Amino acid sequence: MSEIIVNKNEKSKLSGYHIYLVIVALFGWALASYDFNLLVLTMPNIAQDLHLSATFIGLLAFIIYAAEFVITMFVGYGMDKVGRRWMWQFSLIFAAIFTGLTFFVQNYLQLAVIRALASGFALSELSISITLVNEQLPANKRGLLYSIVQGGWPLGVFFASGVYLLLIRYGWRTVFLLGVLPIIFVIIARTWVRESDRFLHIQKVKKALAEGNKAEVERLLKIYPVEINEANKVTWQQLFGEKGYVRNQVTKLTIIWLSYATAYVATNVYINYWLVTYLGWSEAAAARLVLISSGIGYFFYIIGGYLGEKIGRKWVMVYSAILATIFNLLFLFVHTQFLVSIIYFVIYQVTNGTWSGAGYAYIGESFPTRVRGTAIGFLGAMFSGGLLIGSAIWTVLISAVSPTLTWVIIAVIISLGAWVTISLPNIKPGTELEDISK
Repeated sequence: MSEIIVNKNEKSKLSGYHIYLVIVALFGWALASYDFNLLVLTMPNIAQDLHLSATFIGLLAFIIYAAEFVITMFVGYGMDKVGRRWMWQFSLIFAAIFTGLTFFVQNYLQLAVIRALASGFALSELSISITLVNEQLPANKRGLLYSIVQGGWPLGVFFASGVYLLLIRYGWRTVFLLGVLPIIFVIIARTWVRESDRFLHIQKVKKALAEGNKAEVERLLKIYPVEINEANKVTWQQLFGEKGYVRNQVTKLTIIWLSYATAYVATNVYINYWLVTYLGWSEAAAARLVLISSGIGYFFYIIGGYLGEKIGRKWVMVYSAILATIFNLLFLFVHTQFLVSIIYFVIYQVTNGTWSGAGYAYIGESFPTRVRGTAIGFLGAMFSGGLLIGSAIWTVLISAVSPTLTWVIIAVIISLGAWVTISLPNIKPGTELEDISK
């Protein structure tokens, strides 16, 4: 195991390696978004080619969200077991393999299995990135720099749109096959990414505890403090086994992330369908609104990160959650294309840019190193779980009650659960991870 070298005087300095890490993480997350959105864009082509009904398309989304839930859980545990860097490469390699295998799909079963695995490993990128990157960035710049990484999502949307427009003439299979090339480039770039010194440290602490080497334990605790009574427990047990800060934090964040993701289904997943079906927009106009919102939205991720450094990430999340609920309700009372566009633009930014720019950095700093990977993987799975729940509720309600009531229940009432953010502890920007929790 590598030696841990921590220079206390260098902790707040931004190095060339930090910039490299942020760039590699940014491209990794952009490519995860790219892979996910390629399926969204090519779905009409795939449905026509494989003769899929609307029912099978809906079932495909359910299967993919379920795979994301399971794989992200597994990856979270793996981060604390074998390492952040190892899982980062493992997930992206498998995402590349299954993205490429999409080229050979011939029937619905093959499509469901391969795309579930491709999307599951691609989306687990987020949880690993949050953990590894936040553990290595200087504390006084952590939130702002990580917001740059989170902005990879709208970049992936644009990348996927461009590739689709250029290559769809050669068939949807070609679009996926050529999508493997940039992923391979990032895999190679990650060979120079270091393992987190905090992960290496906790592994050394566990080893010293197992050997009964008290002197080594004392030496290591002078580098980073650790709650040694918890260190050797199974990480799932550390999350939920004992009352206290960790269980309280993960419980509140579970409610928040499930509510946020469930409401997200209405405002981000089915929004094109809503605009076209219920407001009478053309498909081109709906797509244009989402593309403009996501394109400009990159800068709102940075704004969220910047504001998080100034007023605290919790408060950016609080204001984003409140604005989301208010504007989701206002959305029902405007009808002209101009006003709908303005209202939706705000909805997109507070449910994506400012929320993500601050929120994911917040969960990245909320847990001790000994359980950080498992906790963030769990919350990543809760996001997929929320999408799963939201899709199920939408499917049931949209045919049973009015579209307006469906929107109110999912986008307005359920979004109130994200207001639990108000009860979270406020983490002062610039605080070292070990001073937040041990």
